[in-house]
Formats: sequence, structure tokens, C-alpha cells
Amino acid sequence: MGAAIEATGSPANSIGIVGGGQLAWMLAEAARRRGIELHVQTPGTDDPAAAIASSVVSADVRDVSGTRLLAERCSAISFENEWLDLDGLSALAGEGVHFVPSLEALRPLVCKRSQRELEQRLNLPCPRWFPLDQLTPIPSTGSSAVPASSVPSTAASASRIPSLPEGFGYPLMAKAATGGYDGKGTAVLHTDADVQELLARVDPSSWIVEEFVAFERELALVAARDVSGEVVCLPLVQTHQHQQVCDWVLAPVESNHALRQAARNIAASLLTSLNYVGVLSIEFFYGPKGLLINELAPRTHNSGHYSIEACTLSQFDLQLLCVSAQPLREPELQVPGALMVNLLGFDARSSSDPQADFAEQRQALSALPDAHLHWYGKTGPSLGRKLGHITLLLREGDPQRRRAEAMERLEQVRQIWPLPAEACNA
Repeated sequence: MGAAIEATGSPANSIGIVGGGQLAWMLAEAARRRGIELHVQTPGTDDPAAAIASSVVSADVRDVSGTRLLAERCSAISFENEWLDLDGLSALAGEGVHFVPSLEALRPLVCKRSQRELEQRLNLPCPRWFPLDQLTPIPSTGSSAVPASSVPSTAASASRIPSLPEGFGYPLMAKAATGGYDGKGTAVLHTDADVQELLARVDPSSWIVEEFVAFERELALVAARDVSGEVVCLPLVQTHQHQQVCDWVLAPVESNHALRQAARNIAASLLTSLNYVGVLSIEFFYGPKGLLINELAPRTHNSGHYSIEACTLSQFDLQLLCVSAQPLREPELQVPGALMVNLLGFDARSSSDPQADFAEQRQALSALPDAHLHWYGKTGPSLGRKLGHITLLLREGDPQRRRAEAMERLEQVRQIWPLPAEACNA
């Protein structure tokens, strides 16, 4: 798709974002508050950020010619997601286009396999794993004296599937190295037959397999590093999933100093080793094996949305400061805590449906005490999509009472906005 640009702007005090979804939209809102021009590159003129960006480059996010146009009106360019053509963008970097984070820092993070390799090099805690292509079926040697049809099917199947690497056993979690999100690009493997089925439908070189982690909670941390090397972090939070899509986030999670410091040390190790400038989000498993890295996201993250109202600096403020080469300071909670609830489309409404804007539910949500509704303005089928989120500020100082308060507030939201029966596109 060719690139076209609408509106104009001066590169001074302006940044570009490759992507136009809800993360870019919330970044554009933060940029407006800070008097920073924000220009986006996105193929959809009805994407959330397109409505409030200073200008729009109408081009696919992997269209390098579109990014070149974007660079003409910006002092620096950042990204909404990690699905990037790094090789294509390298040519622009060679021409002097300034990317934040740098392409070199991003390269190990845009692929789950290279993420795991990085974590191993840095001796950071993560699940044990191996590349799926280690399980490529072994060709059956056969024998002219013994027809294949006479071999029992179970024996034939076993001869085609190599044994698991030493120390691994079922169940296992298989993940696409790139492109997967919100449960897409994953498969649970319970048997050799599951392995066979997966090998038959995917490119094994582009998938990894991990031990199935028994965890007590899923946690997340949003961290950032500025041009001087200063690392700051938002509070450690708990995330809760519904059908592998984030349902709610509780900030801060009840935790001791050692756990919080361990998460912060992991973030600092990653950011510093990569000479990374920008926002990095880390998803963790926490359980009997302690803190394990689940996934890394080189960008702002769903788990940090609560920070818009609850913290002195939001994750989007941190991104803007990093990209515009300004110093960071440590974000602090302005309230005892917050609950963020994703509003997942709970029926099959589409943009052609006059009720697709959920006006009645939005009005009821907005009327809740200490509630802040963010509606993304997406079009298209809504079942399972992240249509918006609501942040409810919590007032209890004691961690256990605050959790009880959060669950009461969650039930208030559920009375107005039920969970979808099944999750679709987010």
C-alpha cells in the first residue's frame, strides 16, 4: 500500500509513532497535555489515534516508505507494537532517522526466541524452553521386508516423533516466536499427537516450546530508561486473564520489598544491557519457582493503563519523555491503589449496528464513583475486542482491605459490563 500524508507539522518538538491503535491514542492524549505534536503512521483512517494525531501517514506499519514520510515531520520516531521490519528500517537509521528505542536495542525483543536467548545470556529467571524445530519428525526408515501397513499405528507414530529434550515432559506450552498476542499464536501440548499436529501446520523454526509453569499470580512491571541511563519503574501490579486476554489489573500488588526489588533488578538488567532508551514492559509468572519472566514488550502495555489517573507520571508520559530526550523521575502513586478493567466486547455488534457504541453501558460506568472511562472508538465486530478500559481509584491503605475493595469494584463493573463468552480479536 502506498503512503499518503495528511496535515503538516514542524519536526521541532514533535515525535512520530508507527501504529495508530489504542496505545498510540493514549500517547497522543498525553502529548496534547504536554504540548508535543504527535504524528502517526497507520493504514486505517478510523484507527483510534488518527482522530487526534497532529498528522497521519496513511501507510501500513511495515511500509518503510511511509516511515520515511513520517520522519520528515518528527525529531524522533517510536513504536506502538513490535511487529517491525527492522531490516527495512535500518536503511532509514543509516540516513539519520532517530528511532527510540534504537533498532539495535529492539532487535533481541521483537522475537520470543531471541528474548529467551537474551534472558539466558543475562542469567535472568525464565521458564525452561527449547526451539520447536528440535522436534522435527524423524523420517521413517522403513524396510522392504516389512510393509508399513503391517506396523502398528502407535509404533509408526512413535518412530516419527523424537523424544522430548531431557528434563521436559507434558504438558508443554508452544508459542509463535513472532506475531502472537492475547493467546493467539499459542498451543498447549499434552501428547505426542499434539506435537505432530502442530508440526504439520506451522514452521517449526518460528516457534518455541516452554515448560508449563505452575504459577500463583501473574505480575507485570512497566519500566523506562532515559538517555542518561536513569531507570524508573511504575509499581509492580497483578494482572488477571480471561481466556488469555487481560481482564483486570490491580495496582499495586501486595508484595514484599524483596519481590519488588527482584522485578526492578530484572528490568534494570535488561534495559542497561541493551542500552535501551524508552519504555519496556515485563510480564512475570510468580509461584513456587519464584519470579519468572513470561514475556517482554518493548513499548507501553495494557498493564500500565491505570497509571494515567493513579500516578504522578503515566507510562505514556514516560514514553514521551524518553523519545523527546528529557530526563525521567520516578513515578509515584497519587492514591493508595487502582483497579483497571478492560472492556472486552461481550457480543457480536459491529460498526453498522446503531447500538455498537454501548452508550447505555458507558454512561453507567462513567457514573461509578472514582471511575475514569477510556473508550477507544474502534470500528468493526466487537466480540472479545478491547473496546476500552475503566480505571477505578482505590482508597483503602491496607493491602488486604484494598484487594477486597478492588473485588467489590470489579463486581460493580461486571453488573454493567459482563465478560464475553469467548474472546476474539483484540
